[in-house]
Amino acid sequence: MKNVDLIIHARWVVPVDKNHHVLEHHSVVINEGHIVALIPQDQAKQLYTATTEHHFDQHCVMPGLINNHTHAAMSLLRGLADDLPLMSWLNDHIWPAEKKWLSDAFVEAGSELAIAEMIRGGTTCFNDMYFFPEATARVVDSSGIRASLGMIIIDFPSAWAANVEEYLHKGQQLHDHYRHHSRITTAYAPHAPYTVSDDTLKAVMMNAEELDIPIHLHLHETAGEISQSIEQYGVRPLERLKDLGLLSPRLIAVHMTQLNDDEIKWCAEAGVHIAHCPESNLKLASGFCPIAKLENHGINVTIGTDSAASNNDLDMFAEMRQAALLAKAVSQDASAIPACTALEMATINAAKSLGIDGTTGSLEVGKIADMIAVDFGDIESQPCYDVISQLVYATGRDKVTDVWVDGKQLLKDRQLTTMNQDKIIQNTQQWVEKIRYEDT
Repeated sequence: MKNVDLIIHARWVVPVDKNHHVLEHHSVVINEGHIVALIPQDQAKQLYTATTEHHFDQHCVMPGLINNHTHAAMSLLRGLADDLPLMSWLNDHIWPAEKKWLSDAFVEAGSELAIAEMIRGGTTCFNDMYFFPEATARVVDSSGIRASLGMIIIDFPSAWAANVEEYLHKGQQLHDHYRHHSRITTAYAPHAPYTVSDDTLKAVMMNAEELDIPIHLHLHETAGEISQSIEQYGVRPLERLKDLGLLSPRLIAVHMTQLNDDEIKWCAEAGVHIAHCPESNLKLASGFCPIAKLENHGINVTIGTDSAASNNDLDMFAEMRQAALLAKAVSQDASAIPACTALEMATINAAKSLGIDGTTGSLEVGKIADMIAVDFGDIESQPCYDVISQLVYATGRDKVTDVWVDGKQLLKDRQLTTMNQDKIIQNTQQWVEKIRYEDT
């Protein structure tokens, strides 16, 4: 018998493969952070011994969820300004608060809060876009989660950078520092077409090609954004980006609620990835991303939460369910975006958009062990006829009991193992006292 680091025996394993298999009474065998076997439990017991074994007799084990659009540190602003349209929310509340409070310490505290929430909810990787990404990186490094960190660029000064040149320089420093990190990758993150000039976008595109990394961008989020672009540039934002050569498999376009048929065809032809944020779009009344139509055109659709300031949570189980239900309503087709497709959007599709699908996003031999255990034993999970349907339509993040990233356990029996929950709550409350009682 061969000795390995870890064996997880589960009632069900959902590997998220092309055939949408659900494996009953299977074991995931892990050594040195990688999956070395995915086999029936009887075979695992005959072939392997392990330093650590877990028996999940009423659980589903599946790949960790990938939140493909976040502003993690903005969790400190959760609930600060609600029930407002996007531009009023930004201009009158969020940007003034950021102007006053944005700092390395703010981002570190907000990232700790967000990452703890994500781990507890079964998210093992997130794609972030925010200032002071080096502060978020420190928390990613210590917590054990996986992340793509945005090298943010915007055409006006912030507490992090005074101009485009400084944004680019600091982004390059972040990339260079973490280029060999096993869990941290980087992406260029120009904020949006309405905050980034043509020259800046050209520089981003050139640098992204050179570094071979994604470009993560808000795009076609509201009808107002479209009108503003037509007034300023004479074309809709997507056509402007197309003319600049920015549409490519590097681009992760976030929101995309305002699309016509030609634009969908351009995205399909160029291989653009789309990060759908249904709850944030609903809350800000931004519009509806036509994901059923995008799927029919072969476009890779992923799911993100956006920030806790506009959502107001980082719950990927709720986001999956909302994505599937909205798609049916928008397309007026009850068969649109079935549960298995929604699950792919939150796992392997997101990994593909980040260029890490060769190592994570599904449970396969040779891949890194990024996975979660979901308890199906409670009253809310009874009965269970279809495991994948249950995951998408009937499972809450509170059912996540255990989380592993890179084979390391980050959540054990619903308790964080690498982060101090009490300290995070205490630190958050101190920030709330500052922000609440001082004029923002």
